[in-house]
Amino acid sequence: MRMERLRNGIAWLMIICGIEAAAAAVFTVGDTSGWSIGSDYSTWASDKTFSVGDTLVFTYPSGHTVDEVSASDYKTCTVGNAIASDSSGSTSVSLKTAGPHYYICGVPGHCGGGMKLSITVSAAAAAGGGGVAPGNTTVSTAPPAAVTALPPPASIAVPAGGGFTDPYASSARLSPAAAAVLAFYGLAIFMWFV
Repeated sequence: MRMERLRNGIAWLMIICGIEAAAAAVFTVGDTSGWSIGSDYSTWASDKTFSVGDTLVFTYPSGHTVDEVSASDYKTCTVGNAIASDSSGSTSVSLKTAGPHYYICGVPGHCGGGMKLSITVSAAAAAGGGGVAPGNTTVSTAPPAAVTALPPPASIAVPAGGGFTDPYASSARLSPAAAAVLAFYGLAIFMWFV
């Protein structure tokens, strides 16, 4: 009887871990520095895994924008051809498609000053997430007709009525795939000794 209760408890623990693993991650771009000139966003993104359903949160003062751009506009810091743009000071981007995504500040000179981010989004490991926070308006435009090789753009959500505050906004969360693997191996090791 005791062994059966223990196994039932472990089963519930695995279900709870699985639910957490399926949750999408929220990444605050630049962490505490936010979206600003002089930051190194390549280094910031280098140790992170982005998946479909995750959200990028850009926080910045007035005088900046978040523009999703093509690969060529990203490389040359060309402004004025944004796929989608926002200047609200708090921009949430829901990553809806796998592949490369490029973001720059659309103010002339700011991209050259470091306000550019390139990420590669992988397909979602588990179902879940991907929604826009309640009260937000989704802004999305189709890419130019000449750019047919790029995936459809991620949508940029503009918070209604002010700033976006998410208690889970942390770039230090464990990826869903890593959480699932750790939970599986933890259970396997535990069951080995039971």
